[in-house]
Amino acid sequence: MRAASYDRVGAAQDVLAISTVATPHAQPGQLLVRIHASGVNPSDVKRRAGWRSNGPLLRPIIPHSDGAGIVEAVGDGVSPAWIGRRVWVWSIPGKTFTLDAFEWGTACESLTVPVENAVPLPDEASFDVGACLGIPACTAHYAIFADGSVAGLTILVQGGGGAVGECAIQFAKQAGATIIATAGSSETAKIARKAGADHVLDRRDMRLAQLITDLAPEGVDRIIELDFAANAGLDAAVIRRDGIIASYSSPSDPEPRIPYYALQLKGAQIRLISSYILPEAARHAAIAEITAMLRRSTLRPTIMEPFALENIAAAHHALETRAGVGQVVVRL
Repeated sequence: MRAASYDRVGAAQDVLAISTVATPHAQPGQLLVRIHASGVNPSDVKRRAGWRSNGPLLRPIIPHSDGAGIVEAVGDGVSPAWIGRRVWVWSIPGKTFTLDAFEWGTACESLTVPVENAVPLPDEASFDVGACLGIPACTAHYAIFADGSVAGLTILVQGGGGAVGECAIQFAKQAGATIIATAGSSETAKIARKAGADHVLDRRDMRLAQLITDLAPEGVDRIIELDFAANAGLDAAVIRRDGIIASYSSPSDPEPRIPYYALQLKGAQIRLISSYILPEAARHAAIAEITAMLRRSTLRPTIMEPFALENIAAAHHALETRAGVGQVVVRL
């Protein structure tokens, strides 16, 4: 089968290669999935580029955490009823065995995954959509609901046109929240509006804090934050007393300073989120809601024109340079 991999970190065009590798076999507790679409997330391109890397790779890496396809075989202890099912898979890297030649991700034609890392994909959703759920949608669901119901609350979604932000808006809107979103371009603003944001503001507007306060005079109840370092000051200014900031990223600075007293005087809470270690109950809740919304066609991630596996380096480059809008998918 074909697979993309890299055996050293660096620029996508320098280290990503397509090769023919042996098709894996389902081991006990596993499914063999024919991958039709592989999702590309920021964590995937950062890792390939060497983000926080401390040395040479232990083994070549087949990249990407998320994907979707059809179950072709099952290992011992797994119900044969899985065979033929459309599924989406999540958080695959690191699911390796000691003797594996690769660290397996979804950028390959066939992949074995633990059965607990696969979820039936409703017929209403394409494989491309299925490849966009593991990190973005699950992160968004936890960010919105980790601290209880949002019905009647006002939520600020920073980066409402991004992968997590768009899903967060859709979850919150379905749950009865009023949503203020920020966006950095007219294209991402359109995504946020289409997702259901009640108000979309230009994040570059020097009056942004005042504009948000005009919409929420007592402050916003919750903030979904995509860049904690860049927005900590703004968040402190617009959060209401006892409000909650749920942050899943801080790309502008991995060691941010915070306006401590501005936050303390409001009793603000900060929740830091890693999609790879979501509590089990939260993961199950996210999967249940994702499935229900896919069946209702109310969870609709925006997807950039998909890339072929042979163009995986271009897919990584598109995400890194923000060459387009929408989530990035590689088709196999």
